[in-house]
Amino acid sequence: MRLATFNILHGRSLDDDRVDLERFADAVRRLDADVLALQEVDRDQPRSHGADLTAVAAEAMGAVEHRFVATMSGLPEVWTAATGEEQPEQAAYGIALLSRFPVSSWKVLSLPSPRRRVPVTFPDRLRPVLVQDEARTALAACVDSPEGPVSVAATHLTFVPDWNVAQLRHIVRSTRDMPRPFVLLGDLNLAGGEPSRHSGLRPLVTATTFPTDDPTEQLDHILVEGEVRITEPGRSLHLDMSDHRALTVGVSLGRVGPADAGRVGARGRRAPRPAVRGGA
Repeated sequence: MRLATFNILHGRSLDDDRVDLERFADAVRRLDADVLALQEVDRDQPRSHGADLTAVAAEAMGAVEHRFVATMSGLPEVWTAATGEEQPEQAAYGIALLSRFPVSSWKVLSLPSPRRRVPVTFPDRLRPVLVQDEARTALAACVDSPEGPVSVAATHLTFVPDWNVAQLRHIVRSTRDMPRPFVLLGDLNLAGGEPSRHSGLRPLVTATTFPTDDPTEQLDHILVEGEVRITEPGRSLHLDMSDHRALTVGVSLGRVGPADAGRVGARGRRAPRPAVRGGA
């Protein structure tokens, strides 16, 4: 079973500043994932040709189950919050989880977020800037894989320091009642070993993912709790779009052996703690 996570930047390429739906579909096909988490996903947005990018990805990978959860609704110039189970009729933006295997249940988590603007220091500014972050959510599913049930959760955590840690811990607490093994996938906006240290989950891949062309930081992660064996070394993939690389790993459900620990970092290097970056 191949797991993957990809922050798609609403399908836009930095090379030509365009959203090409066939390029996006081809990128999903190249991942060949059985379970795929997507972040920064558009639905009915003019900038991405009014497409439902989750549906485009589902068709490209052959997913039998998929779900999109809106974190913002409206157009980028006039975003409003849209969290949890809410699926606004208007244009939206959020996260998605897709699976080639049946899903027995879904769970949507609203994550704690600052209600007011908070000061954040960005690398290109000397002084902190007051920012109002978008709503943040996690989307979890119990997947009936051929090897048995596995719980997976997809998320995109905030870039606001400390709040991303609080959101990560909230996900861990809120999914304790789900069957094990449990896998968390997404853009966590936390570098290197920080997600594992704060969550108690172990990383399946150590590889830099940001920025795309010459990545120096790992902001995207695949973490696990329970008996999962690595069958295909993790990789960081440049897919000709987005400002992130995708992250993939092949796994099998079952007892962890000594070889698995040595295969986690088969590609890439441990990333330093990054300066906080802007954007969604």
